Order: sequence, then C-alpha cells, then structure tokens
Amino acid sequence: MEMAEAARDITAPLVHTQTATRDRVAVGVFTATSFVGSTLLFLVQPMVGRLLLPRAGGSASLWSTAMVFFQVTLLAGYLFAHFSTSRLGVARHRYAHLAVLAAPLLVLPLAVPEGWSLNAAQPVLDTLRVLTVMVGLPFFALATASPTLQRWFAETGHRQASDPYFLYAAGNVGSIGALAGYPLLIEPHLGLGAQTRVFTLGYAALVALTAGCALLVRSHSGHRMVAVASGSRLAPRRRLTWVVLAAVPSALLLGVTRHLATDVASFPLLWAVPLALYLLTFVIAFRAGSERRVDTVNMLVLIGAIGLPLSFLGLGLTMTVGIHLAWFFAAALLCHLRLAADRPPVEHLTEFYAWLSVGGALGGVTVALLAPVIFDRVWEYPLAIVAAVALGVPMRRLGGARRHVRTAATTLAVLILLAAGAWFRADDDFRMTAAALGAAGAIVYLGWGRPRIMAPLTAATLLIVVAVGPTQAIHRDRSFFGTYEIIAYPDRTELVMGTTIHGRELADYPGHASSYYHPAGPRGAAFERPDDEPPWHIGVVGLGVGEIAAYGRPGDQITFFEIDPLVADLATNTAWFGHLDRSAAEVDIQVGDGRLLVEASDDRYDVLVVDAFSSDAIPVHLLTTEAIEAYLDHVGDGVVMVHISNRYFDLGPVLARIATHVGADAQLWHYDPLPADRATGASSSRWVSLRATGSPSRLDGPWESIEPEGRRWTDDFSDLLATLDLLSLIHI
Repeated sequence: MEMAEAARDITAPLVHTQTATRDRVAVGVFTATSFVGSTLLFLVQPMVGRLLLPRAGGSASLWSTAMVFFQVTLLAGYLFAHFSTSRLGVARHRYAHLAVLAAPLLVLPLAVPEGWSLNAAQPVLDTLRVLTVMVGLPFFALATASPTLQRWFAETGHRQASDPYFLYAAGNVGSIGALAGYPLLIEPHLGLGAQTRVFTLGYAALVALTAGCALLVRSHSGHRMVAVASGSRLAPRRRLTWVVLAAVPSALLLGVTRHLATDVASFPLLWAVPLALYLLTFVIAFRAGSERRVDTVNMLVLIGAIGLPLSFLGLGLTMTVGIHLAWFFAAALLCHLRLAADRPPVEHLTEFYAWLSVGGALGGVTVALLAPVIFDRVWEYPLAIVAAVALGVPMRRLGGARRHVRTAATTLAVLILLAAGAWFRADDDFRMTAAALGAAGAIVYLGWGRPRIMAPLTAATLLIVVAVGPTQAIHRDRSFFGTYEIIAYPDRTELVMGTTIHGRELADYPGHASSYYHPAGPRGAAFERPDDEPPWHIGVVGLGVGEIAAYGRPGDQITFFEIDPLVADLATNTAWFGHLDRSAAEVDIQVGDGRLLVEASDDRYDVLVVDAFSSDAIPVHLLTTEAIEAYLDHVGDGVVMVHISNRYFDLGPVLARIATHVGADAQLWHYDPLPADRATGASSSRWVSLRATGSPSRLDGPWESIEPEGRRWTDDFSDLLATLDLLSLIHI
C-alpha cells in the first residue's frame, strides 16, 4: 500500500505536466485551425466577387446575391455539422467530417466556368448557378468547420471544454483579417491565378490541421458525442429569439451595403467594410463578460437612430458613410451581445449555430431577393433599421448615462431653435433637416429612459422622413443592376441611377446632346467630320438614354450595347426620352455585356465609345489590356473614347499604361464647360481617347498626354486601390 501511494506521489506531477501540455497543445491546434478555416471562409468571398463582378456590370446586386448564396450555403454547412455530430459516434464523425473537408481538393483551384457571362434576362438565377458550380462544394465544406471544431473541443477534456465559444471569436478574428488583407495585401500584389493557388494551399493546410484536431479528441467510439446530461430543453420561443436576433443584423448588413453602394459611393472597396464590422461585433460579443455591455449599447442604438434621418438628406460622403456604419455597428453589436448572453450549454452548441444561420439566411434572402421584387426603391434598409430599433430592451443600469441623455436632448433643442429662425428663408433640404432635428428632440424627451416608447417613436420618424423626403420623380424602377428614377424638372427630364445622372432630355433643346455628351466637349470632338464624309458605324458600350444618337447622320449606323434590359426599356419610352426616336441614324440596341458583344462581332467602328460605368463602380474587365486590344482591333484607324469621370478613382494613368503596352496613343481631356455651355446642359467630364500609334488624329480640343503609372491591368490582375483618390473620401 505504501509503495502504491509513493508511486502515485511520484507520478502525479508528471501526469499533471502531461495534462497541462496536452491542454496547451489542444488550445493551440484548435485555435489555429479555427483561425485558418474562418480566414479561408471569408477570403474566398471577395476573391469570388473579384472573379465574377467584372463580368456583371459592376452591380452592387451581384454582391448582395453572392452574400445570400454564402449565407444559405453556410446554413447548409451548419445543419450538416449539427445533425452529423448529433447522430454519429465520435470515431465515425471524425472520419465523415474529414472526408467532407477533403473532397473540395478534387475541384480546386477555383475558376470561372469557361465562357461564362451574366445572363441579363435571369441575373439572380444565373449568379446563383455559377456560384454553385465554382465555389459551392469548397464553401460548404468550410462552413462545416467552425461548429464542428467547437463541438470537438468539448471532447478534449480541456478545462474550457464546457464553454468552447472562444473559438468562435478566434475564428472571426481570422475572418476580419481576410477581409482587410484582401484589398490591402493580396489584390495589389497577386493576380487571380496566383490568388486561387494560394487559396488551394491554405485549404490543404486546413485539412491537415483538422486531422490534428481529430487526433486530440478523446475517443468515445460507438457512443454519441456528449449526451445531454443536464436534461435541458430548448423552448421554441428561445429558438425564435435566436433567429430574429440573427436575421436583423444580416438584413442590416446587406441593407447598409446596398444603400452605400447604390446611393452614396458605389465602389467595391466599400462593400467589405460593413462585413468586417459585422464580424467584429461577433468577436466583441462572444468575449467573457460581454453581457454587461448590453444596456449601454442599447442606449447608443436608440439615441443614434434619431440621427439617421439626417444622413438621408444629402450630407457629405464622410459624414454619411460614418453615420451609417457607426449606427450599423452598434445595432449589430446589440443583437449579437444578446445572442452571446443567451448562448446555450455545449450540448446545444451546434443547434445554436444552426438557428443563427437560419436567421442570417432569412435576413439575406429578404433583402437581396424579395425586396427588389416588392419595392421600387431601396426600402428594405429603412425597414431593417426600424426592426433593429424595435428590438430595444429595457435599460436596467443607466446610471450616469441619464445626464448624457439630458445633455444631448438640450443640445438638440438649441439646434431646433436656431433652425427655426431660418425656416422661411431655407430650401427644402434645410427644412427637412430642421424637421428631423425637431423630431429627434421630441423623441429624446418623450422616450428618455423609456426605450419601449423611444423605439416606436424613432421608427415612425425614420419612415416618415424617408417617405416624404423632397423628390420630383415621376417614375421609379429597379433591376438587378441598380435603382432608377426618372425625374421631371420644368426644363429637363433625367434618368438617375443612385446619385448619378445617366442622361437627360432638355425641354428647350429636343434632340440636343447634353451633360457629358455636349457638343462643346470631348464627345462632340469625337463626332466632328466633314459633311461629305461617308456614313459612320458607331459603337457605344452603355446606353444611358441614348444621347449619342443625337450625333447620328443619315446613313450612319449606331449600335448600343447595354447590359441592363430595364435601361433599354426606359430609354426607348418616348414619353420621357426621344433621342433614339429622333436620330437620323439607324439605331440598334443589343442587350448583354458590351465587351463580350464587341469581341464576338465582326463589325468595324469609326468611333467606339465605352461609357458603361454604373455610378462610380468600375467594371474592371472593360479596362484591362485584353479589353483595350479588342476595342482597338475593331476601330482600325478610328478612335476609342473612354468616359472615366469618377469621384473616387483616377483611371487615366491606368489606360496610359495599357496604351503604351499595346502600341496606342492615350490622351486626356478634362472638360470644364463654359457658362454658356452649362446653360445648354453641359456637365464636367473626363474622357480618354485611344488610337493606334501612327494613325491620323482627327480630334480637336485641349487633349493632353497622360503619364503612365502603376502596374498594367489584365484580366488576371487589377488594383483599384492604387487608383483611389484618398482626398475624395474625406471631403465633407
């Protein structure tokens, strides 16, 4: 007996040391695996967007549709993880999961199906189909990783095995790193081919790390994983709460992304920011002790919401983006804090994540797929805001925060008085601002300390401000590619997409080209020719309202290439626009991707105009070396005119670099109209002319040479970040 006790005394420290070492190894391996898996899960999303977006006209809806695909596939992965871990023994489940995870190695690296371009007649279904083919299996496999790893960790015997949710936070850190690293580190330095190869190597590393995790799981062969020992049951109401708290942030994520991309600053670099903030809220929410922040964040959400109406009234870019993203972050954090505070015991872990993914998919489907069918403008975002505000919970510990609320209310009251003094001398936007401030002050005083009153008042104010905001739109419509308004003024009718005018009809100058196409500007110079010159064939990538048709002469042929069928319908409606109907030329409209249609054509053009940007979004594939070569091949001694007007990107040096490579001359004209030209509808614009080196120049005007800069864009590589004008992002 004494010898046995002595043996135990000797071996006890050794066993303890071995256990501690094993625990450290388990935490390290599982944390690394979660980090790598989540990094790949969110690295593949911008990568796939980069592969597909250029072929879809730069539409923000493609990103929204892709997000729905990812959310639904994530749901499928979480459901698989839940049911497989519930129904299989440890040994069988390890083998099953490793088989699912390894299967995508047979189809990697990622690639767009040969010859694919977006089917404009069925853009949503076509996008979902191509995503399923190219990334469905890898993304599904990655989606199973996070809940599976957390569930496995519960079987390691580690002291934290009963609460493995810390792995979820670690995974989200990797997700944020992927979203930030892609535009800053990966895209500027690696072509798409190299990116897909790096992803494949990372995926293989994930499979190896997951196999290591499987070895660390204590084997309970023949038994189900962690039987429900506590006997706890989940109430249906609790499951529904999880779904709602997950659905609202998901809807807000897509809503704020679409609002900013469509109505504020439509460029893809902005799209990743809301997603990164969304993931950051998970990191914060699932930290220990996070439930203590619920009341504070709730107060910020309610008070912050009363300022949102101001952002709809046309503030500067920085303030508008800042207001929306700050409030979105607070609202998403509130929902996720409540989810984290209500997370169940480990035996219900996989089911918890399954219900969260149900909510995420529900919010995404509602915003991305249902809302465009139901609403003629972006109503889904204000409604998501209302839903988030309605989730306000009683604040139990306001403490000193009451003083801050009173101070804020007093400040708003002063602002209201100042605004009222200038009411009758102000324009409609100022009056709307004053009204919004007045409503905000009333809400704070009436709802102070009583969020159940404050929430509905705020929600009602938001809807009223958005609904009755000043507008002169006589028609609204939306498609996969954007939202459109036809706005009638006494002297003109305009087609507006988001915040960008895409063409106009002047009441006093019917058939007269205006805005970017004014005869006094670069566009007019491109069409100058002697009266006795033979008829031209003119190609135009991008229809607008067809103002270029005004330059057509008898015998000319003008072929428009337009990716959005709705734009073609609006432009040909003579009740609003008559450029196409009045043109002396023969006009033809072809619906589809302009570059692909030009490449497939045997036609030759005297002038080929590329003017297909949606707001400030850049359809990159229209500006690559391969694209420019195709355009020049179809003009011979003619000229290619590229419209590069943009608030955020300087594309002139990019085109100059490509022109140098392909043996062409590139010149820039930054057109600033004279007052007399502005009186007849002229707008500032920037145009680049491209012609084969040595071909005769027939363009009059102050054309300037462009200094090539940066790395040359190709179908495999482009770097939008290098062309970004940072000063444009900080103006007020």
